[in-house]
Amino acid sequence: MTRPFELYDLRITVERIEGRSVCGLEVGDYFELTESNRLRIPPGKHFCVYALSAVLPLLAAKQRQLADNDWLESDSLVACPDPDERLIMRVERVARRTLNSEDLT
Repeated sequence: MTRPFELYDLRITVERIEGRSVCGLEVGDYFELTESNRLRIPPGKHFCVYALSAVLPLLAAKQRQLADNDWLESDSLVACPDPDERLIMRVERVARRTLNSEDLT
């Protein structure tokens, strides 16, 4: 039985660094979450695991269409937990795709 549903692919980009860059990320660095669960980092790049841990809990919700008045529908900035760095990331929806629930766990 096919059960299709739609999710957004996301791009998480370093928008600004208000402190000192401790982890080696630069403005414009990014990773993508595609096909529900695939984390993609451009070749030769990295993404700080602590910055990733700050944004990770929000990604499943941002992959879905939310109610217009839901705060997570309009908010898209996430801060890294390192107070010296003050790294700010932007979560953007870059594509919408149809998936089959039977293909996923």
